[in-house]
Amino acid sequence: MLAGQSIASFLATCAFGVIYNIPRKPLAQGGLIGLIGWLIYFILMTWRGNEITATMAASFIIAVLSQIFARIYKNPVIVYSVSGIIPLVPGGLTYTVMSRAVIDQYDAAFHLAVKAFVLSGAIAMGLIFAEVIYQVIYPVISRNHCRRPRNVGNPSDR
Repeated sequence: MLAGQSIASFLATCAFGVIYNIPRKPLAQGGLIGLIGWLIYFILMTWRGNEITATMAASFIIAVLSQIFARIYKNPVIVYSVSGIIPLVPGGLTYTVMSRAVIDQYDAAFHLAVKAFVLSGAIAMGLIFAEVIYQVIYPVISRNHCRRPRNVGNPSDR
């Protein structure tokens, strides 16, 4: 079951990457990010049973991996984060909301709409937290790794 869901999340992520005209080279990397995000979500759902926490943690990991892959492969972060987040989007839930509203089951539609809204907020918060943490940590890391002695390198430094 887990292997099938993992393969499906990889393929869905790659397919949405094609729909969004992502270049061919980063498609497999984005698919891997989507697969990892889905695995995090699935493991947390089976361990904790809290959809909101699992969605937020998985979107956080997707955003962190998107930052890392963007630096390694020299692509924009959005190439990885947009396609990688697709397996977490509550599309089936929003479809159910609309179908309940159409058949006049407004109480069920409202309850499910709130759930879809909260899950979408959890996705956004995970992405935002990862970006904020990255913006704080990256300058410190790059400053420490890029230091070199003053007299080495450019002759104008001497």
